[in-house]
Amino acid sequence: MEQTWSLRLIRFAAIFGIIGTFMGSHMAGQMDYALKPIHTHILLVGWLSVFAWGIFYKVYTIKYKKLVAIHSIFGMVGALGLTSGMWMYNLNPFQLNESVIIVFFIVGGTLLLLAFLLFVVITFMVEKRAA
Repeated sequence: MEQTWSLRLIRFAAIFGIIGTFMGSHMAGQMDYALKPIHTHILLVGWLSVFAWGIFYKVYTIKYKKLVAIHSIFGMVGALGLTSGMWMYNLNPFQLNESVIIVFFIVGGTLLLLAFLLFVVITFMVEKRAA
């Protein structure tokens, strides 16, 4: 279970990495840094945190396998929800109602927070290795 989710998380992180670096190079080329907070969250949450979770699951075996799936889903949906919610809040490219965007933003952020809290719990549920 950990190996499957490890690869999924790393692939997801790689997609966020390319989006974040593309945004950064575009902002630098345009000399317009208005989307800097979104760029930062894409790289820190979507790339760095999700990648670190993927590596953790590659290295360790977790006692309660279902928690790995729950954590990974919360983390990926939360990262996607938070960063896309931030993007929509700042640009509103689809002319959505502001309340809808705020809910999207908050749900994504809340799921991400739950993912981080669950990860703390999971780090204490690592199976001990034979010497």
